Amino acid sequence: MKFKKDKPYNELPLLPPQTDLNSRAILKKAISAHKNLAELKGVAHIIPNQTVLINSIILREARLSSEIENVVTTDDKLYKAFASSAKNVDPQTKEVLHYREALWTGYNELKSRRLLATNLFIKTFNIIKQTNERVRNTPGTRIINGRGSVVYSPPEGEDLIIEKLINLDEFIHNDQDEFDPLVKLAVIHYQFEAIHPFTDGNGRTGRIINVLYLVYKRLLDLPILYLSHHIIQYKAQYYRLLRNVTAKNEWGPWILYMLDAVEKTSLETKKKILRIKDLMDQTLKDAREKLPSYVYSKELVELLFEQPYCKVQFVVDKGIAKRQRASVYLMELEKIGILTKKKVGKENLFLNLKFYRLLKK
Repeated sequence: MKFKKDKPYNELPLLPPQTDLNSRAILKKAISAHKNLAELKGVAHIIPNQTVLINSIILREARLSSEIENVVTTDDKLYKAFASSAKNVDPQTKEVLHYREALWTGYNELKSRRLLATNLFIKTFNIIKQTNERVRNTPGTRIINGRGSVVYSPPEGEDLIIEKLINLDEFIHNDQDEFDPLVKLAVIHYQFEAIHPFTDGNGRTGRIINVLYLVYKRLLDLPILYLSHHIIQYKAQYYRLLRNVTAKNEWGPWILYMLDAVEKTSLETKKKILRIKDLMDQTLKDAREKLPSYVYSKELVELLFEQPYCKVQFVVDKGIAKRQRASVYLMELEKIGILTKKKVGKENLFLNLKFYRLLKK
């Protein structure tokens, strides 16, 4: 049956797509995207403390991916909430933190089981939305644009949705097919969004699947490629190309869009990591020259880059110093201008302002 935007698309074709995805333009773009992604993978290892990248870049992705779905918070609110023990966190910031938790949980499960399948998709969705739901089992889901018009009606029926997810699982884990992994990433992302298996949070879950797939294929060691930044920049084009695959079977432009997203965000993320490393090196130098000898340590300075806000308990938890001395260390870092103290609830947090500004760029 021909696609009709206001009717459930139960005839969504199974994978693989029955079309040629190996055009000269796609293959050329894939080579370029792979090059930049490989460089990003290599550059990530220049940061000695990998927690720096895991926290800072994943939090950034969490905020941007949630913003696409109109769940909006600020970098400052997010970093404060992540660092503090305050209970009065606004609902949108909490939801972004749930995204970060979902991505991190998915990454750890993928490392231990090497399986990127429906059960992990459901767990990811459950953490994002703080629910115990599984796939949709009620009719009437419609995707509506900003003008209130229906643009897409996903498949309906729990059994049918599960059937299409099983097919997606098989496609993901078929390592014998002819598809370039990055072309396959674009196909996987489209198919998941078209199945739209959950009542909410599909976009965020789908973007987590993107980066987990890159880890699954060993194209990245850490989940640090945040495609959401590119999607926000070219949001109208993203949705238009997704819909054109459904309505017109136009796979080529969609795949080129996703390859371009991988290429550009790999380059941007690589540059950001190099800037983080430069700032860490400069901060180490400043701390070594200006801090009392009993305060300075490489471990203490690296801790300041695990997230923009630090506090006494973090220093204690790292085993760098006991509580009273840890407080002295942070105040000494404030004296030489590396940290800025801020009161959040009853806690003192210490902001690494230069690092915070770098992450916002």
